[in-house]
Amino acid sequence: MPEIVAPQLVVNSRMIYFGWVPADPEAVAALVPEGLKPPANRQVFMNQYVVDRDEQTSGFGAYSLTYIGPDLEDAYAPDGETPGRWWTHYFNSSEVVREYAAARGVPASVGRTTIEVADGKLVATTEADGVPVIRTTARVGETGTAVNRGQLRYITEVGGQRHSGVYPFVAEPVDPFEVVSLEFLEPSHSVYALRPADPLQIEWGFYSPRSSFTYPGGESVMT
Repeated sequence: MPEIVAPQLVVNSRMIYFGWVPADPEAVAALVPEGLKPPANRQVFMNQYVVDRDEQTSGFGAYSLTYIGPDLEDAYAPDGETPGRWWTHYFNSSEVVREYAAARGVPASVGRTTIEVADGKLVATTEADGVPVIRTTARVGETGTAVNRGQLRYITEVGGQRHSGVYPFVAEPVDPFEVVSLEFLEPSHSVYALRPADPLQIEWGFYSPRSSFTYPGGESVMT
């Protein structure tokens, strides 16, 4: 197998990506390392996606992933508006991708994500070591002419040094889109600290059956 080097390209993944206000803002803030700043509402992001076929990637092969963590202020994406993000959990089905991500400071662990869509209803389930820990239910429509595009920024730490990764993306969102429920299923798991407030307060989000990105597109050491 050829060496997996940066950047890697992923095309047409099935992806649900959104953010919410947490039930325990201080627990979320405690997960942000010193020197980084969470927003006032302690907003959390989560991306659940599935890459169905090897041919959709430049080298990773097929895999599924859920990653999650707090948004950051003062560490914005290149557009100057989209918050930077800090991964606290990264549940990945592929050993290849886990090794690639871990080498860049990502907290990669064994997991699996499934996304099922039928009759306008989407159910995305995340497992950690075979145990379901998160389930998202959403109402979804069809893709049209809209396209989401831009760059996201994720901060990691390697050997005590912070790194900034910039990830270009292009996604075709469905319309309508509504997150109906977000369930954290295992109170004993550390990801439970990121559970949503009740009532659910979704800040932004989309589902796209065709979401493409590089992984990562640009890396730099933070000073």
